[in-house]
Amino acid sequence: MKAAAFAPGNVSGVFKIVRDDDPRRMHSLGMGFTVSQGVTAAVTEAPATDPVTEVAFNGEIFDFPTVRHVVETLARRPVKVTLESPLPLSGGFGLSGASALATAYALNAGFGLGLDEHAIGMFAHIAEVTHLTGLGDVCGQFHGGCLAKTVPGDPLAAAALPVAEPAVFYRYFSPIRTREIIGDPGHAARINAAADGALAEIDRLASAGVADFGAYVAIAKRFSIESGLLRHPEVRRIIEEVEADGGAASMIMLGNAVFATAAFEGAKETRLTRHRARVLE
Repeated sequence: MKAAAFAPGNVSGVFKIVRDDDPRRMHSLGMGFTVSQGVTAAVTEAPATDPVTEVAFNGEIFDFPTVRHVVETLARRPVKVTLESPLPLSGGFGLSGASALATAYALNAGFGLGLDEHAIGMFAHIAEVTHLTGLGDVCGQFHGGCLAKTVPGDPLAAAALPVAEPAVFYRYFSPIRTREIIGDPGHAARINAAADGALAEIDRLASAGVADFGAYVAIAKRFSIESGLLRHPEVRRIIEEVEADGGAASMIMLGNAVFATAAFEGAKETRLTRHRARVLE
């Protein structure tokens, strides 16, 4: 048995925590977008001489809780999961969710499980919520594109925003542990209060058919300040410099990282994409 799948990285610009004791209903509302780079998951059956599940990320054996959760739920036998990505872990690109989703697609194909795509997406979402590594990345990766999530209680519901597929520039500095943010009641209250205003503004722009990606990025920047999450001095500096040159920039949620509509010193380039998670031939 062998199969492979891909899930794009996801950048979250605005998020609101929707708490629920049921992981099928706990998620986030907000705004974000997928990028052309992501995670490729290759799955093979573990050899009879070493019948244990093993997960490797970029060539190194890795304890990946979300991926192990998906494997333990879906795999009929021990497997070897090989994950590859050019994007940084814990940098706000949703690689935990992407890895879980790509692995779920690959296991479904490799073992012929016959799951529909919604079920595959939910297995990955439940794994991520259970381990508090994220709340909404899987939804973005499931659909692809620049999305607004505004339906409480439905983790995979999203509406496409009317933007194209522009180049996006980013720079990563250091990780932020998602668990420490979304698990803290004080952080959560301030984040959700800021998100309500941001989501209302996003809805206003989308309803007016605004296609300027920079306008949505500007809302994300205001949210990053009002939520109290924008603290890293270099991220602040880059945002100010990009804005001074006429561009738009914000913090990647959740990581000490920045994304922008224009190039800046030390930036890497990717592209907003509408391509979604999928099995690879």
